Amino acid sequence: MKPISQSVMVHPADFQGGSLEVPGDKSISHRIAMLAGLASGVSQVRNYLQAEDCINTLRAMEALGARSSFSENGDLEIHGTGGKILEPVGPLNLGNSGTGMRLLAGLMSGLPVSVEMTGDASLCSRPMGRIKAPLEKMGATIELTGERGCAPIRVKGGHLKAIDYVLPVASAQVKSCVLFAGLFAEGTTTVTEPVATRDHTERLMKAMGLPLTVDGLKISIQGFGSKGLNLMARPWMAPGDFSSAAYWMAAAAIKPGAKVTIRNVGLNARRTALLDVLKRMGAEVKIQRTSSSADAEVFGDITVKGQLLKGTEIGGGEIPNLIDEIPIIAVVGALAEGRTVIRDAAELRVKESDRIAVMAANLRLFGVNVEEKPDGMEIVGPTDLKAPSNVNSFGDHRIAMSMAILALQADQPVCINNVACVETSYPGFWDDMKRLGVNVE
Repeated sequence: MKPISQSVMVHPADFQGGSLEVPGDKSISHRIAMLAGLASGVSQVRNYLQAEDCINTLRAMEALGARSSFSENGDLEIHGTGGKILEPVGPLNLGNSGTGMRLLAGLMSGLPVSVEMTGDASLCSRPMGRIKAPLEKMGATIELTGERGCAPIRVKGGHLKAIDYVLPVASAQVKSCVLFAGLFAEGTTTVTEPVATRDHTERLMKAMGLPLTVDGLKISIQGFGSKGLNLMARPWMAPGDFSSAAYWMAAAAIKPGAKVTIRNVGLNARRTALLDVLKRMGAEVKIQRTSSSADAEVFGDITVKGQLLKGTEIGGGEIPNLIDEIPIIAVVGALAEGRTVIRDAAELRVKESDRIAVMAANLRLFGVNVEEKPDGMEIVGPTDLKAPSNVNSFGDHRIAMSMAILALQADQPVCINNVACVETSYPGFWDDMKRLGVNVE
């Protein structure tokens, strides 16, 4: 394995774009590992994301009794447990993955096991009380042993009862956690969302033939209870991760005349709000679907062509469906004409970093006129970017990649520090940047 660099130097580029595929969707890969690990038989998975976060979820399923292996061409085989779950020996380490920890907490709550889950310092600083409340209502025992209601988490599961749960805040992770627990409960568990969030869990559960129904903002799963699960393995395709593709879309959008095409990327309508944002800012966006009706998720090719952009406002119901793209939207706003306003995004303060504070601080280093707000920021552009001597990712993969795209438009090369975190979601990011003609050291 080649060493992971802790810093990179990104040289300004007359970015013209190109065509590429991005790695498999992170959110979908987590869920496939869990469902395939519960099934009977061997599941063939194409384009599973071989990044730290998703590998940690895969290893957790192996600790429960599943087996997995990658072929030379990157395809994954998962030999499921057929419902015959083992109690893990020792804690499960989820690294940096909040998705993995929260979803697995739901799964573990439904199983007759006692398990501890932990992770790195970043993961152990993120709030877990939002999953503790519904899981304990269902009958699980959840102990948060970290400070201020954070991980590590100890779960003692089994003998769950169904609940009707109204999410206090929009969260696809909490929704999915409760639905995974609901699979094992007696009765029908219903989750009601305040606004629609990512629906990967619902789509993949339906593809497995599970008794899940959606009625507006209400999602219900009929639990198997004491009967136990009876899932059969099936083939899976993880589309390219839209959040990874977002960086190249932004790189093209901020450079008039540049054009980039990302092939076979996820087109789930609950993930693609960024396309609407780019279009109303003035970018040219084209979509061509390439998936078939047999695929659990919709995917296709996205082409973005850069134009002179204007500022916009994002907030309210848009936020849950572009929460991961807000750092790169801030970058686009710095190069757009006028004011870009981001609001209703306070959740960004409890991600891998405080993304509001960190993005505002880093944008100021480039000379951007930005005002930090409790739930977002206001940016006035366009900015004649002045390269700082260096910027820090603060261990946050989305900050690191967003700064790399901003650096393309700076007046001098930019050193970005603490970039090993990019491995958690997009191991080939720097190589893909080079493929698109950028000088990266």
